Amino acid sequence: MECDVKIGDASPDADADASVPSPRGRGGKDRIAAARRRPVTLVGLMGVGKTSIGKRLAARLGLDFVDADAEIELACGMTVAEIFERFGEAHFRDGERRVIARLIDGAPKVLATGGGAFMQDDTRALILGRSIAVWINADLQTLVERVSKRSTRPLLKGKDPGEVLHALATVRNPVYALAPIHVCSSDGPHNDAVEAIINALAAEDGQ
Repeated sequence: MECDVKIGDASPDADADASVPSPRGRGGKDRIAAARRRPVTLVGLMGVGKTSIGKRLAARLGLDFVDADAEIELACGMTVAEIFERFGEAHFRDGERRVIARLIDGAPKVLATGGGAFMQDDTRALILGRSIAVWINADLQTLVERVSKRSTRPLLKGKDPGEVLHALATVRNPVYALAPIHVCSSDGPHNDAVEAIINALAAEDGQ
């Protein structure tokens, strides 16, 4: 699974894609001020670190952090796994879209979404149209190690994590690549990914 860092045109093969500039390219305050002007929505597979990175990113930007799955669970009074089991995926996706629409509106914030949210046409259009979408990617082995620490993910129930994640990446990564910013989450400190996102957001703001 390829993992790189890009900004600019959403197409993974576009000439406009470029490496994120060094933090030295802008003053820290200028970069953060530019980065906090619009909602930032994090997309990507389960295990890439959207929640952990999102919390750190929000703290750096001085914004609120919201996890869409947590908001859905709060609204429904049950876990995502329970919603899937009792009502099915279609019901969950409809509620997910409505919750994300509510969260994106209003003051800028950092929003982490579930792995399947960006795959839904209406939800993806909403995210791309009203916020800055950031695709957080990671190599397969890193993802397997991370998701193996949790047993509550509906798509992994009773299945081999490596096989499921490989299959999901094959289908989903080309769609995630529609996000204008791509960032790699390695097994290193999440702060590296946060810094890369801030640089990319500031660079996009200055285009």
